[in-house]
Amino acid sequence: MSRGGWGLVWVGLQEIDQTQVALVGGKGAHLGELSRVEGIRGPAGFCVTTDAFQLIMAAAPSVDDRLDRLSRLKPDGREPIRALSAEIRRTLEGIAIPEDLAAGITRALVRLGEQAAYAIRSSTTAEDLPTASFAGHHDTYLNVVGPMAILQHVSRCWASLFTERAVIYRLRNGFDHRKVSMAVVVQQMVFPQAAGILFTADPVTSNRKVASVEASFGLGEALVSGLVNPDVYQVREGDIVAKAVATKQRAVFASPGGGTREQPIEPAQQNEPALTDAQVVQLAQLGRRIEAHFGSPQDIEWCLVDDGIQVVQS
Repeated sequence: MSRGGWGLVWVGLQEIDQTQVALVGGKGAHLGELSRVEGIRGPAGFCVTTDAFQLIMAAAPSVDDRLDRLSRLKPDGREPIRALSAEIRRTLEGIAIPEDLAAGITRALVRLGEQAAYAIRSSTTAEDLPTASFAGHHDTYLNVVGPMAILQHVSRCWASLFTERAVIYRLRNGFDHRKVSMAVVVQQMVFPQAAGILFTADPVTSNRKVASVEASFGLGEALVSGLVNPDVYQVREGDIVAKAVATKQRAVFASPGGGTREQPIEPAQQNEPALTDAQVVQLAQLGRRIEAHFGSPQDIEWCLVDDGIQVVQS
């Protein structure tokens, strides 16, 4: 971990547990806690803390007045919300990250590998609350390479606290814009053969004895964004009880120069399952272990990398 004169700049994922939502947001706290579950592997990384975000907010006095105006708007006033939230995002992205803060983040990168590729994920303090779901409201960037690009994308994640969708959701649900803070997870990028989502309770029936696995080729973004219909498996007590292999025509892969690209899947591969049955059963077992640790059903994002399963979110 690294401190600036005004607070904690970043903290390694392995130093974080689920009590630290105020410092690292919901996603960061879950990822830190995941690293404590025996037998669960995930990419190395660190979290840029909410202290860093508060410093950036304090450097933009004009945001304060805009937040007052924003809080007075009605949730159905799409146009004024769109205009005002875009102004706030532009302001935050335009703030130069102070030198000591940038140096702290760069130090964390040097420890992990400065020229490695990273996934940069937003992690807010209002995420995954029992009474609210901000999933998909804030930004994630994949395959970001080089300290300058990483700092720029950290800024973009900070700004994404004020996407139009997130602002409307907060207005509708009575969340104070000032009470929600943003941390940013910086994780080494993995380049999977297949990826997907594991629900430890069946998402359709809520049956906690049945785990549901969704899988597609390449990065999980294709599945999350609805670009592909995934293979779907149901597992009960170590046995696959239902299996539907989809025709998977496209996938999302990392681009050599950074970022991601969609590409077609070879016709001969389109109807091949993305996972073997043994891998599906192994995934369900890992899911049960994670569920037992957290004490409640989990939605888990996973990747298959060199025949090993890595968990990137829960």
